[in-house]
Amino acid sequence: MPVNDSPVNTPRPVPVQKAEKAVESTLSGTVRDSLTGRPLAGVAIVVDYRRSLMGTTSDNDGHYSIRLAPGEHIVVLRLVGYSPGRRVVNMTNDGVVLDVNMVSVASMLEEVVVTTKGFDETVRQPLLGVNQLNVNVLKKMPAAMGEVDLLRGLQMLPGVTSVGEAANGVNIRGGTTDQNLVLLDDTPIFNPTHMFGLFSVFPPDVLGTIDLYKGNVPARFGGRTAAVLDVTLRNPGLDKAQLSGGVSFVSDKLTADIPIIKGKLGILVAARGAFNDFLLPKISDNLSDIRAKFGDGAVKAFWRINNSNTLTATAYYSKDLFQTALLANLPNVNGTATRYDHQTLNLMARWFRRLSSTIDMQTTVSSVDYTPKILSPELNSTNVVTLESSVLQRQVKSNLNYLLTNQKLEIGISGTQYQIRPGTLLPGQSDRVNYVTTPTENALEIALHADYERSIGPQLAISVGLRYAQFLALGPSLVRQYRAGEPRDELSAVDSVQYGFGQVSKTYGGFEPRLGVRYSLGPNASLKFGYNLMRQYLQVVTNTTTPLPTSRWKTSDANIKPQISQLVTAGYFLTFHKNVYELTVEGYYRHTQNIIDYRPGADFLLQAYPETQLLQGQSRAYGLETMISKKKGELTGWLNYTYARTMNQVYEGSAVSQNVNGGAWYRANYDRPHTINAAVTIDVDRHNSFGFTFAYSTGRPYTAPTGYVTIDDLQYPYYGERNQARLPDYHRLDFVWNVFSPSMKQRRWEGRWAFTVYNLYGRKNAYSVFFKTENGKTNAYQLQIFAAPIASLAYNFVFK
Repeated sequence: MPVNDSPVNTPRPVPVQKAEKAVESTLSGTVRDSLTGRPLAGVAIVVDYRRSLMGTTSDNDGHYSIRLAPGEHIVVLRLVGYSPGRRVVNMTNDGVVLDVNMVSVASMLEEVVVTTKGFDETVRQPLLGVNQLNVNVLKKMPAAMGEVDLLRGLQMLPGVTSVGEAANGVNIRGGTTDQNLVLLDDTPIFNPTHMFGLFSVFPPDVLGTIDLYKGNVPARFGGRTAAVLDVTLRNPGLDKAQLSGGVSFVSDKLTADIPIIKGKLGILVAARGAFNDFLLPKISDNLSDIRAKFGDGAVKAFWRINNSNTLTATAYYSKDLFQTALLANLPNVNGTATRYDHQTLNLMARWFRRLSSTIDMQTTVSSVDYTPKILSPELNSTNVVTLESSVLQRQVKSNLNYLLTNQKLEIGISGTQYQIRPGTLLPGQSDRVNYVTTPTENALEIALHADYERSIGPQLAISVGLRYAQFLALGPSLVRQYRAGEPRDELSAVDSVQYGFGQVSKTYGGFEPRLGVRYSLGPNASLKFGYNLMRQYLQVVTNTTTPLPTSRWKTSDANIKPQISQLVTAGYFLTFHKNVYELTVEGYYRHTQNIIDYRPGADFLLQAYPETQLLQGQSRAYGLETMISKKKGELTGWLNYTYARTMNQVYEGSAVSQNVNGGAWYRANYDRPHTINAAVTIDVDRHNSFGFTFAYSTGRPYTAPTGYVTIDDLQYPYYGERNQARLPDYHRLDFVWNVFSPSMKQRRWEGRWAFTVYNLYGRKNAYSVFFKTENGKTNAYQLQIFAAPIASLAYNFVFK
C-alpha cells in the first residue's frame, strides 16, 4: 500500500485471501510522535512485507487494527517524514496490542558530517572549510581489516587525500603531511599512524569530538600552514561504570569508564594492542616479510572540583615495532633487516575556571616526547646497530573567553619549547661502525592571539582573528655562513658562528590575520568568504613520497626560512528539507612561500648541516569542492567531488643542485586533480545496518626515467624531470554489515558484529612504481599493497 499523508477517518484493512482458513486474532494499537506524543494518522502498516495481501493505515486518532493468523510476523510502519518502525510480533489467540512511537526525521541526531557549527542556537559560525566528523559514523563505515580508523574516514571528505594506502598521514588542500597540526587533547601527534601508515593512532572507542579546520583556522591554532585536526578524547562518566572492548583482525582493545567519586571524579582507561602480524602474508604477498606490532593506551581523568572549577588530565602512550627487508639498511651496516621502533608519550593537564556566567578561563600545560629509532641486526652477529632520534615539545598556554548571545571573544597567550635530536648512531659492539651524533636543535615560540565572532543583524556574521608569534632559534649551535648565490655545500661555506646555551641565533615572527564572513541569503542558504595567513617553523625533511616514521624533523634557523601560507576561500551553503539535506560548494587558492624540497641525490641521514641537502621554493594550490549529504533518516551518507591542483617551483640558482626541473613549475607528489568519494549507511532495523564507501582519484605523480645509460654492458635509468609521470587511477569499493545486539537489546551486555570486505571488487591499485636492473636491462614494477578483496570480522561490546 502506498504511503498516505492525508488523515483517514476509519481503518481500512485489506481482506485476507479466502484460501487462508487459520483462526485469526487481532493486532491493534496506537501510533504516536515520539517527541510530542501526538497521534499520527495515515501511517501505513505492512505485515511480512506483503502490501497487497495484508495491511492497513492508522486513523485520525492514530489507532489501527488488523486480523492476523497466529505465529510470528514482521510489522513495518511507514510515514513520510518519519523513520520507519519495524517490530517482530508473536500473535496468540488472545490478540496483541502494539503501541509504536515513531521518530521524526527532523528531530533525529545528525548521523553524518556536520559542515559548520554554531556559537549559539541561532547564528552559524562565519567559517569555511570546517568539518565535524561524527564518531558513530566512523563505527558504521567499512574499515580495513575491521579496524575503525579516523584518518581513513577523513579521506572520504572533500579536499582530504593521501599518496596511497600506506601513507603516513593525509594531504589537505595542497599541503604536505607535516603542514597539518594534528592534536589529541591539545597535544601534537608527530606520527599519526601505526604499522607504517596502515592505521591511525587514535583509539576509536574513546574519541569525543573531531574537528577538521581546512579553511578558516581560529587564531588559537598556529605552527602549521595547511590544516588543523583537533581530536579530543571523551570525558569519563561520573555516574555509572562501563566496560567496552573489541576484537578485530588487526587488534584487541579494552576500555573502562570508572567513576571514582560519583558526580565529582571519574577516570577513563583505554588500551589497544596488535599482535596478529602472522596474518599479514594471507592479506598480500607484499606483506610476507613484514613483522608489525603496535600498542597504544590513554588515560583521562576529570575532576569537577565545584560548579566553577574543573581539572582534566590526559596521558597517551603509543609504541610501534615494524620490521621489513624491503628498505635499505643503515649506512656501512651489513644488516639482515631493518627494524623501526617508535614511541610517543603525550601528557596534558587543564584547569578550567568559570569567572562569571559570561567569562571563563582555562590554562593548559602539556609535554610531548616522540622517540623514533631504526635498528639493524648485523649479519652473522648478535649485535644490533641503532639510530635513535627524538622530538620534545613542552607548552604552556592560557585562554580567556567572553561569551554572549550573538558574539564571543577569546584572547590567549602561549609559550612552546622545542628540542630536536636529529640522530645518533650507536654501533653497539660493532668494530665496523663508528659512533656518530648530530647537533641538537633548540627553539622557543611565544605567541599571542585574539578571536572575535559577532552576528551583525540577521544576515551578516563575521569572525576576525589575529595571531602574533615570535620564533627564536637557540644555542648551543654552530651556524654556517655560505657564499651568496652558490650552492650550500662544503666548498661555499665561508664562516661559522658558535652560539652558547640559550643564545639566540636567529629570530622570525609576524602577524597572522584570520578573517571569515558569512552573508545569509535566507534561513537555509548563505555565502561565505575567508582569508588565512599562517606560519610554520617546524617541518619534516624527507626525499620519500610519504615521510617515514623516522623522517627528520627540522626547526627553522639562519639557513632554513619558515614557511608562510596565504589561503583565500569562498563558498555557498544550502540546507533543505528540514535540515535533512545539505549542499556545500567551496573554492580555494593557496600560495605558500619557502616550501621545503630536496636536492637531487639528497641524503639527510646523520647530516650535521641539513641545509646542504635542502632547497626552498614556492607552492600554489587551488581547487573546487562540492558535497551533498543526507544527515538524518534510515539512509544517510554523502557524495562529493573535488578538483584540486598543487604545483611547486624551486629555484635558488642556475646550478643543477640549486633548482628542480630547471626552475619550472612541477606537480607535487600528492597532486591528484580529480577525486570522488561516496559513503552510504542503511539502517535496516535496530539490529542491522549496511554501509558502502566508494573512492576514486587520479593517480599521483611519480618520477620515471627519461632515458637509460649503459655502463659495462649494464643498463641504468637516467632521471631528468621530477614527477612527470602518473600512476594509474585509483578506485575502490568497500562494504560492511553491522549486526547490533542480536536478541540482547535490553540487557546490560550489548554486542556488535561487523563483517567487512575491503576492496570489494579486487582492484589492483598501484601504490608506487619502482625500477630494477635485471640481466643488464631495467624493468618497471608496480607495488600494490591491497590487490585483492580482504574480508574480516570484528566484534565489539559494551557492558553497563
